[in-house]
Amino acid sequence: MHQDPMTPPPVARALEEYRALLAEHGLTWGEPPVPYVRLMPFLRFPEEAGRMDAPDGLDELGEAFRRVLDGGVPSGLTVLRLSAHGHRLEASAVGAVLSADPLPVILLVDSALDAGIVVTVDGVPYEIRPRGARLLEATNSSTVTVGGEAVDLSGLTRAAVPARLRLRAGFPCRWTVLSEGGQGWYPKGAPRRRDYHGIPFFHGDDLVLDVPAAEPLTVRVGRGMEYGTEEVTVTPRAWCETLVELTPERIFDAAARGWYGADLHVHLNWAGDLVAGPADAAAAQHGEDLHVLNLVAGNVSGERVYDREALQHWAGRDLPWSDATHIARMGVEYRNDLLGHVHAFGLAAPPSIYHTGFSDAPDWPPNATACGELRELNAVLGYAHPFHGPVASPEDVIAGGRRNCSGRALVVDAALGLMDGMELLHFSELSGTVEVYRRLIGAGNRLAALAGTDTMLSFTRQETVSNPPGWERVYARTDGPLSAESFARAVRQGRTFATNGPWLELTVDGNEPGETLDLSPGDRVTITARANGHGVERLELRTADGVLAAGPEGELVTSLVVDAPTYVVAVATGRGHPLAANGQTFAHSSPVYLDVACRHVARPEDVRWCMRWLDLLEDLVSGHARLEDAAQLDDHLDLIEKARTVYAARLAITSDRHP
Repeated sequence: MHQDPMTPPPVARALEEYRALLAEHGLTWGEPPVPYVRLMPFLRFPEEAGRMDAPDGLDELGEAFRRVLDGGVPSGLTVLRLSAHGHRLEASAVGAVLSADPLPVILLVDSALDAGIVVTVDGVPYEIRPRGARLLEATNSSTVTVGGEAVDLSGLTRAAVPARLRLRAGFPCRWTVLSEGGQGWYPKGAPRRRDYHGIPFFHGDDLVLDVPAAEPLTVRVGRGMEYGTEEVTVTPRAWCETLVELTPERIFDAAARGWYGADLHVHLNWAGDLVAGPADAAAAQHGEDLHVLNLVAGNVSGERVYDREALQHWAGRDLPWSDATHIARMGVEYRNDLLGHVHAFGLAAPPSIYHTGFSDAPDWPPNATACGELRELNAVLGYAHPFHGPVASPEDVIAGGRRNCSGRALVVDAALGLMDGMELLHFSELSGTVEVYRRLIGAGNRLAALAGTDTMLSFTRQETVSNPPGWERVYARTDGPLSAESFARAVRQGRTFATNGPWLELTVDGNEPGETLDLSPGDRVTITARANGHGVERLELRTADGVLAAGPEGELVTSLVVDAPTYVVAVATGRGHPLAANGQTFAHSSPVYLDVACRHVARPEDVRWCMRWLDLLEDLVSGHARLEDAAQLDDHLDLIEKARTVYAARLAITSDRHP
């Protein structure tokens, strides 16, 4: 019997289990309702969700969502208003339909009634409390009742005469087909994906899709950050096929220079409104021309590890759709919400530990133990989305001990040599992460600049996680052809830069990121940075002491007389571009290290900053970690003390040099 190489039996069985969870529980898949799980239904409207408070219950969340809407109806939402005069529907737009296939409807029930009432959707009852609000899932063909009275949904759609488009670029791309009102059109069977900005998209080439006739449609094509976008407006004729040939223009060709871009943090399944299979990942990787894709197995808020079966089947091997310039591997996101998350790429076998601290389990063993095992499995490790807001002090890192997924144990794992890098680019606010990176490398830790989007292919519309993989990337310069092993070596050696669009180059006397110059006091070096591409406005050269030189996009050249060990990084910024989900253009290189008399950088201010962080981490673990006995606490404290010894030794060397 023929077996689909994309879905071997263990993977197929797991996907069936996930479909059952989705059918029973909706997009949370029944995960324990921690705050980020409760918010999942609302994150399909990211701007509004970002202004919500986060109460505990579903009713309270619905009411919080209603408050931030303030009577408005954002794109993609339908509101069912209930009052003493009856009910009425408000929708952001009326959708065209070409067939009897149902269209999803996200329905907010908004009651102005002084008494509770029951709303049913396809026979399932939902209690709406007095003057309450609740977000429900339906389709345009659902049967909806309010207090037993039927709600007419026919006004949400209009019948349209069909036509057909054929889309062709000559290679796999990302496509968007839009009606004037913002309705997206997709090939049959394609997930109805939308990015952070609400733009519909799908991947492939030579694709056929049904669309409304005699209406203007915008067709747009792109292919990840190395390409621009092209678009055209067409008005298809009824019952006819219209060929649209569009090819995006290449902006830069990283592979031709020996550099390959990766997204080191992508989930295939992590709850969501659909179950994603390996074919979905293959289409996205090739459609975005993403050279390296790390699909991570991980839990959400309970014990289940999604895509563990795929990891067990493919660990240490390229996934079936890999080719000479596209490598995909199964990896891991190790997760502890108090101490931080870590992505692992290139591991040779599944680990024994995937997470700690969930479902009342102890925050033990320490992150360092899990990282040590992953390193023994040959994995490249990076702290994932380490910080989510501005960080001015170590106190901001600890942030009162909230379980907010911050990388609080990074200061330990970096000092102990367990970490290869950290995600400077991720889904959240960047400034705090960049500041902590500056402190860590200034304190003598050698960490590569990495990127991971946390895209989740099982969500079709969900803040940044429904963006295509690779909207942020880490580029690494490999020695020789691309492979998982050559890419891993490049990351370990720090030959990287992280970017959400710009191409960034840095040399110091001809040496690139990851390299070390051994200088004598008073030596002068020439530093050159170049940046071009999406949205660049400002280019900076920074050392351990701050900004050394700055200028507009293009090329920046300066010199530096080196009296003490330091490093140099290049940073490109701008006001943003369409591919930048967070509204900011950003690229950051790994350092070129400038040693002096065989001594590495260990800036006293940064070392003391890290030692203060260790003190606060010790207090955090002692006072907030869930631990079962004193021995578990001792395991944490022993590692903190080992890291403290490392930083103290660096500080002592610096003090000897500058008595």
